[in-house]
Amino acid sequence: MSNTTSAASRHKGTQAAELPPGTFVPYPGAAAEQFLRTTDSPFDDGYDMAAEQSAVQHLIDADDPDPSDPMWWRFAEFQQREGRLRQMRAEYKSMNAAPTSVTQQEAYKLRELGGLVDDDDDLMTLHTKEGYRMFLGRRRDPDGRLPAIPGGRTLASSLRLLWARSALDNPYADWALLLADQYVAQLKEELRSEADELKGRLEAMADRGLKLSVLRSREPKAVELGFKSPYGYAVAQLIVEYDYFVRIVKTLIRKDLLSDEEGRARIRHHTRRFRADCMRVFRFEKFLVQPELYELSRRDFVPGADEMAVKRVQAVLQYFGPVPQEVFTGALAPRHSRRRANLSAEERQLLATVAAQIEAEAQAQADAGPDEDAEGGEELL
Repeated sequence: MSNTTSAASRHKGTQAAELPPGTFVPYPGAAAEQFLRTTDSPFDDGYDMAAEQSAVQHLIDADDPDPSDPMWWRFAEFQQREGRLRQMRAEYKSMNAAPTSVTQQEAYKLRELGGLVDDDDDLMTLHTKEGYRMFLGRRRDPDGRLPAIPGGRTLASSLRLLWARSALDNPYADWALLLADQYVAQLKEELRSEADELKGRLEAMADRGLKLSVLRSREPKAVELGFKSPYGYAVAQLIVEYDYFVRIVKTLIRKDLLSDEEGRARIRHHTRRFRADCMRVFRFEKFLVQPELYELSRRDFVPGADEMAVKRVQAVLQYFGPVPQEVFTGALAPRHSRRRANLSAEERQLLATVAAQIEAEAQAQADAGPDEDAEGGEELL
């Protein structure tokens, strides 16, 4: 068969210019054969690998293919095309997908190109003690009189861990990041909107002839950032919005455009809001960071998963409840995620079916009331 195929290949090479697209001569003197074509074929003549494979599948599956089969020559052509496609793929990979006009030396330079680094240090400049404290946080004092409070640095670290877990196709990491996106965006917008509204009072005074400046620190502190995830910079943006808001509030208090009590209440409201949002994120991190849950992924929820996967699913469902269906299927994704899932339509449908089933079971349990025999969600495997 290999000699015949080779002969056919040589003959076809000499006759290719004379044959219309979609045809080939299987051996010298034979009539031209038609093959199926498609617009997205890797071959210039449109040869349809998938359709032709389906047509000769019985010969592919046979232990000893029958040369007298009427589809034999299409089978031989398919085998030849498979070899050519393997060569094309190898060349494509070795050339780093560069056009054929590019030399191999030029193509190799793409592989040798270094990753991007910062051109200079990333700095965040803060003017208020409130802003700096929001960034640093505070640990519990030794005497136990002052409780620990979360800060932006800790929040950035927590989000970085969840961002890393998203690479493992962890639906709860995606859910946590989506919630964090929502918390950070809403608080930033509220701080900016309120700061603009308060600054309008200064501008109104300027229109009347009294120009008042916004307070700034005599010695503002520049904080070098260097975060390893996009979420660290999202937190930094939130911190500078808060710091500027505090400056505006203190300016209005100093210039008698806002009372002490109202100013402190405004600052306290956003400070508490930030800390509450931090705790919601930390709840996800604290649970998902456990070693037993490291391999948690969407595959664990699919029927047929192994025993450890079933235990992981039971643990997270008991602690968090089901992930929203649009998050589980990937239809709704966080702003930044390391998940790289390229799902087929069948796989997406399977995830949707599984998510719907999980939600239905959770709703049925909620309707039935709490299970008094259920163990606490903190206890895992």
